[in-house]
Amino acid sequence: MNVGVVGQAAGLFAITNVDDLVILALFFARGAGSPGAAARVVAGQYLGFLGILVVAVVAASGAALLPEPVLPYLGLLPLLLSLKAAWQAWRSHRDGEDEGPGEAPAGGPRAWEVAAVTFANGGDNIGVYVPVFTTAGAGSTTVHIVVFLALVAVWCAAGRFFATRPVVARTLSRWGHVLLPLVLSGIGVAILVEGGAFGL
Repeated sequence: MNVGVVGQAAGLFAITNVDDLVILALFFARGAGSPGAAARVVAGQYLGFLGILVVAVVAASGAALLPEPVLPYLGLLPLLLSLKAAWQAWRSHRDGEDEGPGEAPAGGPRAWEVAAVTFANGGDNIGVYVPVFTTAGAGSTTVHIVVFLALVAVWCAAGRFFATRPVVARTLSRWGHVLLPLVLSGIGVAILVEGGAFGL
């Protein structure tokens, strides 16, 4: 297993799931003291992320039918998503909206609720993973998927940790909307440059 690919996969997962830490922390916090709530949050997170991976792999398989010179231009997708994330952050700040997974029922959140929020929150992930999987090849894509699934467990542990550290959770909630557009645009530029798009 190529250590470089493992490192790339770990970095890609981390930067595309920063915002998910806040949501996980909120779910764990709302399930505190409820028997089985933590297990349901973890199960829901895995279900939602598996859905994201299935969509990304299927879409990448279709994108693989594109001519090779077109592939580097898939880097435009993360760039567009970064603009969308920046626009949503600006609107939310302007309107004073607070984003969150919504009220949890008594006994804590259900697994399907966590899965639905995880999947819905993964649109940006899919947009980034598709061009990466398309250009990575079957072997590297498999490594990415294995690393991603292992890191979901790490993310769940971190989310539970943050749920007991309100100051950290508030900090992520405050700055996550700024970090996401920056990392998405960085990924998009990297794909364009590495592929030689626009003569770069």
